[in-house]
Amino acid sequence: MNQVAEFLKRKNIVISARRYGVDALGAMAQGLFCSLLIGTILDTLGKQLGVELLSTIGGYASAMSGPAMAAAIGYALQCPPLVLFSLIAVGNAANGLGGAGGPLAVLIIAIIAAECGKAVSKETKVDLLVTPLVTILVGVALSAAIAPAIGAAASSVGQLIMWATELQPLLMGIVVSVVIGIALTLPISSAAICAALSLTGLAGGAAVAGCCANMVGFAVMSFKENGWGGLVSQGIGTSMLQMGNIVKNPRIWLPPILTSAITGPLATCVFRLEMNGAAVSSGMGTCGLVGQIGVYTGWVNDVASGAKAAITAFDWLGLILISFVLPAVLCWAIGQLFRRMGWIREGDLKLS
Repeated sequence: MNQVAEFLKRKNIVISARRYGVDALGAMAQGLFCSLLIGTILDTLGKQLGVELLSTIGGYASAMSGPAMAAAIGYALQCPPLVLFSLIAVGNAANGLGGAGGPLAVLIIAIIAAECGKAVSKETKVDLLVTPLVTILVGVALSAAIAPAIGAAASSVGQLIMWATELQPLLMGIVVSVVIGIALTLPISSAAICAALSLTGLAGGAAVAGCCANMVGFAVMSFKENGWGGLVSQGIGTSMLQMGNIVKNPRIWLPPILTSAITGPLATCVFRLEMNGAAVSSGMGTCGLVGQIGVYTGWVNDVASGAKAAITAFDWLGLILISFVLPAVLCWAIGQLFRRMGWIREGDLKLS
């Protein structure tokens, strides 16, 4: 056992929940953002502005989502260059064979292929041949064997969540909004979770609501401590910045969570807010306004397909209220109550 432990340490193979569930998952979301999401935005802009070149560029970017995710995962796992470059082929195979659940297939298969590649890296005199062969053979073989099943399972879970949200929009609006909002603030990737489950439709709208409740909520609630810099860094950056403070005083998280429990069902029951753009956008909230751009992209696609007659003033009202106004007002008000109760003390929300 000592020899195995020493070998893994020498190869920088760290089998842990943090390495795979935080580092790799978060990197996967970034890879997805830099390919599929940016590609979708460019494609939408191209169609809206009548610039065909933008749509073409967007199409190329979107097509590279599998390789981009796998390469990002390899980077997070600190792979040697030959392993990292070989993961591009692995990501393409896993995403293609994984179907709607491709991102989850890429995550699992790229991790295994990367660690196998790292294990043999520089162990032979023909490393240039062995390392890429092992990485690609393991990754593509696993893709052929299990990617369709992983993709189907992830898609089924996502479909179940979306079906349940359509059936019980009040209850599921609360559940999805709270859970995805919490995931966004935790050091894991809510965007990757939504992408892996292909979370769109009403459930995607509830996810957007939960993310906005945390991001805008923390930004406004902590304005007294952090000023405009904190407002911007949390409001269009990430509420994850508050994790250190949450560990010190978990009660500061209650106002955003309670806010998400209110805005989630409002999104599903009142405004019927749907995310029919890229699923990864469901878990982005107001980060770079990606969530809002995703909702708009969905509207455009629905109008083009005939699923939606037109984008109405009520649509815009719902998006603005759920994304910005209600999170700001509700979280601030609940936060003030908690301050008076002594649950939130001076400096509890100060970013270091």
